[in-house]
Amino acid sequence: MTDATEAPELEQEPAAAATLFGERLELARSFTGELARRGEELGLIGPLEQSRLWTRHILNSALLAPLLEDRGRVADVGSGAGLPGLVLAIARPDVTLTLIEPMERRCEWLTSEAARLGLDNVTVVRGRAEDVADDIVVDQVTARAVSALSKLIPLTVPLVRSGGQLILMKGARVGEEIEKARKVILRKRLENVEVLELGVGVVEETTRVFRATVD
Repeated sequence: MTDATEAPELEQEPAAAATLFGERLELARSFTGELARRGEELGLIGPLEQSRLWTRHILNSALLAPLLEDRGRVADVGSGAGLPGLVLAIARPDVTLTLIEPMERRCEWLTSEAARLGLDNVTVVRGRAEDVADDIVVDQVTARAVSALSKLIPLTVPLVRSGGQLILMKGARVGEEIEKARKVILRKRLENVEVLELGVGVVEETTRVFRATVD
């Protein structure tokens, strides 16, 4: 673990944070500060992430918020540190978030942070997506840095109602992932498949999202 005297300083809050969080900015600040304070210790973030915590993680997750349905039900698969799940719960208090995470320690973090921040729109479920699919039906599913689309699509589709959406955060090679997942996309009968680039003109590091409708 990086010595406290050598740890990088927390990234200064970007101006875009106020735009993305609005009146919920103080909650976002509180979450970011606590993640910076305890994240490495709990194995939630790496030792170098503090210097880019706002840019690469918090704002990156918040860009997804406008894509969520009004008063919708959303499942976040592999929530980990709460990225994007807790960030979305902060930015969109009208949306009900179910955070699915298999690791007990991370579930404890998610539960404690939701309580500390007063996020009554959050439920934490310990387990893997494939193990809880019979118990959860939502309007949309999110995931960030979980696995390639060819593996992620079969895990997430069973959670979504007919007509609902997958909104999966991906990297710059999302096009290659889509090509490799063509058979899976056809087999799972996904429609309106598209890649969105979010945050253009708002943040320095834009976010790419794979979005598709579940038949």
